[in-house]
This record gives sequence, structure tokens and C-alpha cells, in this order.
Amino acid sequence: MRALRATSILAGFAALTLPLMPLQAMLVRFAPHLARRLPHWYHRRVCRLIGLRLDIDGAVARGHPVLLISNHTSWLDIPVLSALAPVSFVAKKEVGTWPGVSALARLQRTVFVDRERRTAVGRTTNDMANRLAGGDNIVLFAEGTSSDGNRVLPFRTSLFAAAKPRLAAQPAHDPMIRAGQQAGHGDDPGSRNGNFAKTVVQTVTITYTRLHGVPLNRADRPLVGWYGDMDLPPHAWKLLKAGPLDARIVIGAPVPLEDFHDRKSLARHSEDEIRSNLVRTLRGGDRDRALLITRPNSRPQPVKPPTGRASTGRMV
Repeated sequence: MRALRATSILAGFAALTLPLMPLQAMLVRFAPHLARRLPHWYHRRVCRLIGLRLDIDGAVARGHPVLLISNHTSWLDIPVLSALAPVSFVAKKEVGTWPGVSALARLQRTVFVDRERRTAVGRTTNDMANRLAGGDNIVLFAEGTSSDGNRVLPFRTSLFAAAKPRLAAQPAHDPMIRAGQQAGHGDDPGSRNGNFAKTVVQTVTITYTRLHGVPLNRADRPLVGWYGDMDLPPHAWKLLKAGPLDARIVIGAPVPLEDFHDRKSLARHSEDEIRSNLVRTLRGGDRDRALLITRPNSRPQPVKPPTGRASTGRMV
């Protein structure tokens, strides 16, 4: 039955994805507003297809371009983050060579980073600045790699170099950005008026909390995590066979990018907030699991919000 579940998901994924790929390629060239929104619509359905339920606390800001800084645990993070809002990603250049994955990444207009060449940082800076100036939301995985989901790795401040300098002053070279500036981002009146200059920063903390409704503990969570030298196909197959998942998503309050003195202060703020939210969520999950052990016939209680703000309780 587990293999049947995974096979059915993969068949549904192919049926959903293959017809949309040429459509998205046309939208990127001719209809930038729709090209931003289609991946968001698509990944919400991918999450449902996988059986990945998102409990979301907070929301991505509207009316400004947003730099989203997230922890990174699994390949599942991509549909999770894209299900939150229209976004593009920053990824290492090797992703652009992976069969299948590279095509999907390019269709979502991923910014590829060459970590081996310092001279490439300037180009990445321009790419990110142009995207933000054009009204895009950009996701940065600040750890520089993925973890097992039980911790947050130290943030690499070098990855923030492209985020700080002269964002609003950079020219828009990307033809899709130029078209987007002419047509307006389209999400709200502020963006339609070309209000792209004031970039805000928000953190996103992703924690995979339950499998088949049962809280994951420290030993279970690496089943979801894709890290180290794991190969993607066998990991994906094993995870798809495992069953439906729940994830807790905590989105931080928006902070103007200009409020940060330099990249180190931006990295420090983001790392502290994400680590705090992850720890609070994990502790809530530990309490849920203890409840199941002591009261096996009881239904698990909802995880408490990891911040002082009221949870939206939204499910995707």
C-alpha cells in the first residue's frame, strides 16, 4: 500500500506538472504577472497531492517586495514556501544542472549563486536587486545547506551580501521585470502604482511536526530532512511512501531592509528569530508526543503558537 501511495502521488504530480511547464514558459515571456502567480497556485496543489498540511502563523507582506529568509530542511521546503505566496528562490548553481529539477527552478526564475567564484557575487547582487525592484518576493536559505530539521545551522553572512546594497537603485535588466514594472505587480493598489522601492524582510520558520497525525520526535524528523550526501530520488520515494505530513510555518513580522545597518545585523536578527521559533515549535511537539504516550487513547492537542501572536490557524 505504501508503494501504491507513492506511485499515485508521482502519477498525479506528472499529470499536474507536465501540461503546466510549457504554459509557464510562455507566461514568463509574455505575461509576467501571471508567471508570478501560477507557481503559487501550482505548489498549493502539490502540497495537497503529497498530503502535506500547513499550519500557518502569520502572512507574507503585501504592497512591498519581500526578502524571505528561511531555514532549510528538505526538498519539501520548496512547495511549502511557494504555497505561502508568489516567490522566487536563491539556489546554488548546481541546482541548475539537476535533471528535471533545473527546468522547474528556471521556470520559477530562480537566482543561481556560484559559491566558488567571488566575482559572481556582484552578478547575484544585481539579480536579486532587480527582482526586488520589480516587485518579486525572494526566498533565501541563509544556512547555505539543509539540516536534519532538529536545529538551525549557523547562518552564512556572505549570503546576505547581495541583500543589502542599493536595492532600490539597481536598474532592471530582466525583461520580465521591466514588463512587470510597466504593468504593475498586480497584487494590490500599492504594487500597481510601482511601489517597489521599500523592501521588507521576513523570516520563515519551517518545522515538520507530524506524520500520520502522530508528533515527530528528534529521531523521526530526519525522515523528512534531506541533507548531507542523501540522493534525492530514493529519499523522495521513501518520504512519499511514509504518509501524510503536517508542517508548522511561522512567518515573522515585516522589518524594513533599511533598518539593518549591515549584512551581519540582518543575519543575526534572522538567525535568532528563526532559531527561537524552531525551538518553541519543537518543544510544543515534544509535549504533544508525551501526551500520546501517557494517554494513548486521547487525541493529540494542537501545537501552541511558537510566538506571542495569535495563530492564524490557516491550513493549506
